[in-house]
Formats: sequence, structure tokens, C-alpha cells
Amino acid sequence: MSALSGTAPAAPDPAATTGAGSPDDPPADAVLDLRDVHRTHGSGPAAVHALRGVSLVVRPGELVAVMGPSGSGKSTLLTLAGGLDRPTAGQVYVEGQPLHALHRRDLARLRRRRIGYIFQNLNLIGGLTAVENVALPLELDGAGVRRARRLAQDALTEVGLTELGDRFPDQLSGGQQQRVAIARALVGERRLVLADEPTGALDSQTGEAVLRLLRRRVDEGAAGVLVTHEARHAGWADRVVFLRDGVAVDSTAPLAGVEALLAGSNR
Repeated sequence: MSALSGTAPAAPDPAATTGAGSPDDPPADAVLDLRDVHRTHGSGPAAVHALRGVSLVVRPGELVAVMGPSGSGKSTLLTLAGGLDRPTAGQVYVEGQPLHALHRRDLARLRRRRIGYIFQNLNLIGGLTAVENVALPLELDGAGVRRARRLAQDALTEVGLTELGDRFPDQLSGGQQQRVAIARALVGERRLVLADEPTGALDSQTGEAVLRLLRRRVDEGAAGVLVTHEARHAGWADRVVFLRDGVAVDSTAPLAGVEALLAGSNR
């Protein structure tokens, strides 16, 4: 385990972090590779173009923040990256696997084993305890109940909830529920962590702790994508992708880049 990072990391070499893969094969070290991805809802004059030709590569040990105004395509990008939706055009690869070519069963297995999701609405199951919520993806993937519960308890300990595993969601505070969701996203061998406004309903102190946990897992070798409206939260990332009307503008400097992109969005 690496130590928790108390400050935002330095920006990496741009050459190591930008660009989609080659026309034929995804980059060998890419965990996530989006290539010229489009997502259109509806057709004709009423069509909504949520994403327009977005390309993005995220490598192990890299956290990318995605920012932009409401309706710019941020959540759409996450759902496509996680295989929860399919692009209208373009391709999405996770660890070199083309999501569009996977059978539904294989895609579900990949999502359970390799991708962790932190949703805005948490999606905790009210009838399950904290440890049962965290263990559920492992049990669905065939892990024995005893092993799944042990790994789930370890994950809860990692997020500071060692003594609360037997509590139900409605017995936990908002911040504690968010930590359970974080533990569920990180349990097992997750290589890609997708976080959609994970601090939105939290106080600043709890939100900071959540970002530390996310940053720590990325520093341990996962790839992360963080959707946020907050410039100070984007400062935890290695770089920022700003979406405007479904089009991406990339920056490799998290703090200066955010300020410049936000200034440009107000013109």
C-alpha cells in the first residue's frame, strides 16, 4: 500500500498521456482507450449529440479528471468507458479488449472483475449490509461467500469502516455510504475505476478523504477517470479533459489547465 497523497501530483510527460492508440491495435499499456467515440440519442432534427469524436487513453497509475458544464457529455463518457452503453460510432477498449466485440456475458464478466464504478446515487442495496454490498460483485463472479466477505471486510477497513460492516445503508451517514460505494468499486482486482461526481453530496473533509482513497488506488497501478465540477478536485488528477458540447479539449497541467479551460468556457 502506498501512503495517502496529501497534495495533487505533478503533471506527467504529455507524450506519455495523450492520444488514442494506433489505427490497428490499442496501446499495449492502455487500460482504457476510447477512439473517435460518438454517442447520439435519437435521430433527425431532435437528435442529441452527447459525444462527438472523443478520443482518450488512460494508462496504469494515471487519474484523468473530466470537467465541463451540465449536458457536455461527462456522464455519457463514463457509461461508454465502463461498457454500460455502446457508442453510436467509434470504439472502446478496456485492457486491449474491444467492448463492441464482446458477447454480453463476457462484457458483464469484464465489468464485474476489472471495472469499479462510483455513481452519483451510490446504488447501494438497502436490504444488504455494508459488507454484503461490497461482497456482492465478487459473489456474482463465483467467489465463495467466505472469501468474498473477507475481501469485502478488507476493503471496508481500507476506507475506514472496519466496525460498520454489519450496518445497513440507512444506518450509515451519507459520507459512510459513499465510503461503502468506494469499497465496492475497489474490491478485488479492479484495473479501471470510474467515478461520477463521487464527492457531490459530501462535506469538504469527507470529500477530501474520498479523493485520497481514489488517488491511492491509482498510485497502486489502477487507471482512474473522475468526473467533477470542482477545480480543486481536478487538482488531484494527472491531467484534465474538458468537454464542451460533446467535444474534448485536453490539458496535461491539472491546475493551470483547469483555470484556462474554465475561463474559455465562459467566453
